[in-house]
Amino acid sequence: MVEELVAAGVSVVSVGIVYAMAGARVVKQYERGVVLRLGRLRSDVRGPGFTMVVPFVDKLRKVNMQIVTMPVPAQDGITRDNVTVRVDAVIYFKVVDAADAVIQVEDYQFAVSQMAQTSLRSIIGKSDLDDLLSNREKLNQGLELMIDSPAMGWGVQIDRVEIKDVSLPETMKRSMARQAEADRERRARVINADAELQASKKLAEAAGVMSEQPAALQLRLLQTVVAVAAEKNSTLVLPFPVELLRFLERAQQPAAPVPEQPVRAPEGVGQSAQEQPSSLAPPLGSDPEGSKTRQD
Repeated sequence: MVEELVAAGVSVVSVGIVYAMAGARVVKQYERGVVLRLGRLRSDVRGPGFTMVVPFVDKLRKVNMQIVTMPVPAQDGITRDNVTVRVDAVIYFKVVDAADAVIQVEDYQFAVSQMAQTSLRSIIGKSDLDDLLSNREKLNQGLELMIDSPAMGWGVQIDRVEIKDVSLPETMKRSMARQAEADRERRARVINADAELQASKKLAEAAGVMSEQPAALQLRLLQTVVAVAAEKNSTLVLPFPVELLRFLERAQQPAAPVPEQPVRAPEGVGQSAQEQPSSLAPPLGSDPEGSKTRQD
């Protein structure tokens, strides 16, 4: 009889130990335990550490309180300016109320993922292409507000939403490349014209200073020759002053012809001889009539 009582006591103790071990739970530091007793929510949420539940009566569900990083699948859409794009994003969120995350929604991670995809499509349709490419901070804030509004009722807080990449069609990429190239060329031309204007003003001032001292032009010429000769070139180009070229050009021009002066007759010659041009008068001694006239 005693042996039967001892065996029964040992059995009861063993069953009690097994029952107690079946109710033992360990909640990690980054988790919270939500207890459902016979399907009803217990008000107390179990914190990290060792805790006990009633076996076969209570059900403990552990909820991760860490920040979850979830990629949002790429979504195809048309922007407000009728450009087809493909946008993907990443969302960071965490559970702030473990009881609501268990009771209010079946799978809060799946719910947040679907809400992020629909909100991303809505943002694409409301935005221009330039906003998607250059004004992402504003779009990220708007996307975060759109997801955070329903997520608060699920005990989930959206920490941050970031648009990762915007994929464009190849034709649009080429058009944007041409636009950027044209804009850079325009800026380069404006800068070059401004530099030419400033250089012309400085050259005008330098010309004014050199005009006062002609030797300055010769010194500048020698400095140019030294700068060119410093490089190991086989050909040396020397600038030639324009004034020297003009001087040589004037030197090569033929002299103007001198007009002929009439020859005056010597004194004692008759009036008829003076009236006749010297080029047509015959030489003395060649014309007997003329000699006879002079003898008379």
